[in-house]
Amino acid sequence: MSRVLIVGAGLTGSLCACLLRRELQNKVEIVVWDKARGVGGRMSTSRPPDSSSHSADLGAQYISTTPAYAKSHHSFYSELLSSGILKPLQGLIEGLKQNDDYTHYVTPLGMSSVVKHFLYQSGADLFFEHHVTGLYHRGASWEVQRKVGGTETFDAVVLTMPVPQILQLHGDMGHLLSVQQKQQLEEVVYSSRFALALFFSPDVVLNFPWVARYITDSPCVRYITVESCKRNADSPGLGPSLVVHTSVPFGLEHLERDNEDIQPIILQELHRLLPGLPQPMSIKCQKWRYSQVLTSVPDCPGHMTILDQPLLICGGDSFSHSNFDGCVESALSILNVLKTSL
Repeated sequence: MSRVLIVGAGLTGSLCACLLRRELQNKVEIVVWDKARGVGGRMSTSRPPDSSSHSADLGAQYISTTPAYAKSHHSFYSELLSSGILKPLQGLIEGLKQNDDYTHYVTPLGMSSVVKHFLYQSGADLFFEHHVTGLYHRGASWEVQRKVGGTETFDAVVLTMPVPQILQLHGDMGHLLSVQQKQQLEEVVYSSRFALALFFSPDVVLNFPWVARYITDSPCVRYITVESCKRNADSPGLGPSLVVHTSVPFGLEHLERDNEDIQPIILQELHRLLPGLPQPMSIKCQKWRYSQVLTSVPDCPGHMTILDQPLLICGGDSFSHSNFDGCVESALSILNVLKTSL
């Protein structure tokens, strides 16, 4: 039985694990490692320190269909809709460009519920706080080194983390990459931003004419949403949570500053935009160094194969598009390679 390691418990990683299980069933052992303490990656859902508030999506906010993939990815949307994980967006997102070719969906239980669904379907062995630092070619297998906890051996490795983190890996990765591959990977460009989640007590009511709002006249804030309203989720007894995303220029300008320094700046601008906003019980600040892919890996649709035997392959939205359909395309592309290699 082949032992496959998928590095990254985000959307692409979870889809790879799920599709591989459905294709090869029990002929393969699937292991998923993530350096974080929970699933989701940039689709993670944050719980408040106090369980009396609504959870908050600090990364991806909603899922929009891409017209080019409406038919080919229909089964993925149908599965999530029938499971109640996705629901059509019902409220007003102020400032969102209207386009009848796109359908927007929200997640009543938070964006991480999409990732959790596919991971559960995969039956993979899932390990958190497993930070991969090096890959070493050992004959017909890979020895994978962790920051803490030593090494393990696998027959195939799939890397779905952001490209800069792939390029930082120790071991044999450096000399296995061709000059062209290294140049292709170095061409990837990401946006960066900060996000805040404000968690309020159950007695607070936030009344706005929108469920989310894009801001166009602020040097700092780009997007605001009230989570329970955006998700159209009935959560009796829970206080609201409000999520704020900064603009990309602001994120890039302050990228190397600490969250503690940036949080007061964002809050000051938020109170200017929403005067009279109540005092939250707690606040969480997240820095997204690799928020969305602005320039993907050229000439590598869906994946890049570093070595055929033993298989080492890179994938994720860096090789497609920074949205749900892009991750599906990458996972399908990776699956095709795995099927012929295992």
